[in-house]
Amino acid sequence: MRFVLRTPYWIFTGGLAIIFLFPLVWTAVSSVSPHAGTSQSSGWGFGNYATLSSYQAGIWRYLANSTFVSLTTVVLTLLISLLGGYAFARFSFPGKNLLFLTTLAILMVPYATLLIPLYVLLNQLGLQNSLFGVALVLTMFQLPFATFMMRISFEAIPREFDEAAMVDGCSTWTALWRVLLPAVKPGLITVGLFAFLAAWNDFMAPLILINDSNKLTLPLAVSNLRVQVQGVVDYGATEAGVVVLALPCLVLFLLLQRHYVRGFMSGAFKG
Repeated sequence: MRFVLRTPYWIFTGGLAIIFLFPLVWTAVSSVSPHAGTSQSSGWGFGNYATLSSYQAGIWRYLANSTFVSLTTVVLTLLISLLGGYAFARFSFPGKNLLFLTTLAILMVPYATLLIPLYVLLNQLGLQNSLFGVALVLTMFQLPFATFMMRISFEAIPREFDEAAMVDGCSTWTALWRVLLPAVKPGLITVGLFAFLAAWNDFMAPLILINDSNKLTLPLAVSNLRVQVQGVVDYGATEAGVVVLALPCLVLFLLLQRHYVRGFMSGAFKG
C-alpha cells in the first residue's frame, strides 16, 4: 500500500527531473558529437572543445574575466548585505522601514532600463569598459534581495545571543563577527550563491558596458561563437561553450544545496 501511495510522487518527480535534465544532457552529448560543416565534422571526441579553447583571445581569458566579475560581485554583495541586514534587523533609527522599502523597490525597476544611465555614470567615473565597473553594476542589482535575505536571517536569531555577548564584554562589532556571523552562515551562502549565478550568467550588463574583445565575459564569448562559416553555424563549439558555462553553476549548487535550502528557510518559523 505504501508503494502504491508513493508511486504518483515518484512519477511526478521523475518527470520533472527528466524535463530539467534533458537539455543539459543533450547539450553535453552535442558538445562531443560530430556536426557537419564544423571543426568536428566526423567522429566523437573533444574537437569542439579544442575549437573553443583557441577562439579569439582564448577560453581561459574569458573564464578569468567571468571569474573576476563573479567573485567581485559575490564579495561586495556579501559584505554590504551583511552590514545592511544587521542594521535593519538589530537597530532602530528614523526612517528605517521607509529606507528598507526603498531598497526593495529597486526590484521593481526593469533591469535593462538602468543600463544606459549606468553606462553614462561609469564613463564619468572612469570605469566604463571595466570589469570592476560591471561587477559594481551587478552588485547593485543583487543588493535588494541580498539585504532582504540577511535581514530575515538575523531576525531569526534570538536577541539573547547579542545580550549574552554584550555581558561577556563584546562590542557591537565583536558580537556581529564572533557570535552572529556563524549563525547566519546559511543565509550568507544563499546570498553568495545567488550573486555568483547572476553574475556568472549575466549577458546584458557586459554587452552594454564592455567594448574590448579581450574583456568579454564567458556568456558573451559563447554568444559570439555563433559565427557563420559558409552559411553553417558552429553548433559544436557553441554547445561546448554552454557546457563550460554551466559546469561551475552545477558543481556549486550540488555542493551548497543543503545550505541553500536552510538559508531560504531562515525566519520561516520565527515566532
